[in-house]
Amino acid sequence: MKVLVRNLALAGVAAGAMVHPAVAQAAPASLSSLVAYVRNGDVYVSRNSSEKRLTTGGTHARPRWSPDGKSIAYLKSGLLWVMRSDGSGQRRLSARAAAGPSWSPDGKSIAFASLSCSGGPGVYKIAASGGPAEVLFPRDCRGEDLPPEPSPVTARTGSLSERLATDDAVAWSPDGAKVAFRGGDCESVYDACLSVGTVATGGEQTIAAYGGGSLQNRGFAVVPSWRADGAKLAWTAYEKGETKAADRPVHLVEYDTKTRAKRTVGGALDREMAYIDAKRAVATGQYGKGSWVMVVSLATGARIPFHEGSQPSVQPVR
Repeated sequence: MKVLVRNLALAGVAAGAMVHPAVAQAAPASLSSLVAYVRNGDVYVSRNSSEKRLTTGGTHARPRWSPDGKSIAYLKSGLLWVMRSDGSGQRRLSARAAAGPSWSPDGKSIAFASLSCSGGPGVYKIAASGGPAEVLFPRDCRGEDLPPEPSPVTARTGSLSERLATDDAVAWSPDGAKVAFRGGDCESVYDACLSVGTVATGGEQTIAAYGGGSLQNRGFAVVPSWRADGAKLAWTAYEKGETKAADRPVHLVEYDTKTRAKRTVGGALDREMAYIDAKRAVATGQYGKGSWVMVVSLATGARIPFHEGSQPSVQPVR
């Protein structure tokens, strides 16, 4: 029976089918790096069966490790904050409503999403030490006055797909040259899309699109995440096809940045992936009666439960 389940998982990865890969019924995974994640609105870190709680009071989301592994950027009540890796030194960076942050590779800046001068989501950067925010995307908003500060969004409601659909988490590439983000110029053509923008020029490339133009599907691509070598980019996707058979529930897509080939990794309802290395990742998945951080094999899709929670981020290894 175990062999059959594993073979089904392998077939699902190869064909892009939505399956539930095998879940190991074992002790929690033990990792060389700390993983930060959220449970009941607070941030925890762990590398094995023990864990440490870094925040209290709820309303925390999207923790992201700094490149040196010494700090964590996160959202608190919809605003951007940072803290040391042990939870000390918590301080607010910006009064602008923010979505999921991402550090520049040199650790000097943090990118985040917020309302842009175009009226849609834009990408900003701010010094990790604090100060004024600066527009990265859309390019046409560079040099313009910042729009009024929008009201922070502290909680999303609705189904899983509805909650994820407008998540504006961003991801700065490991070489510092690009930022992946939801939306962009492509929204003038498509109903929903994911872009990779070039920081130096402000140019954008559409890498996933839904609805509009010649596309007859609906869906989204959100919460991007780069592999440490920049060769792969993963995101959370959802698609309603022209027929019910073409529907794809929430799932993970991995994109080759050179060949532009895409493949499904993990299983149905897996989301919010962060790379551990070239062979493994952590992702939020359904396990038991709730959401768990799972360690996922990128080759087979097999998963090992780590801790109850979601929104994982892996501490860089130096």
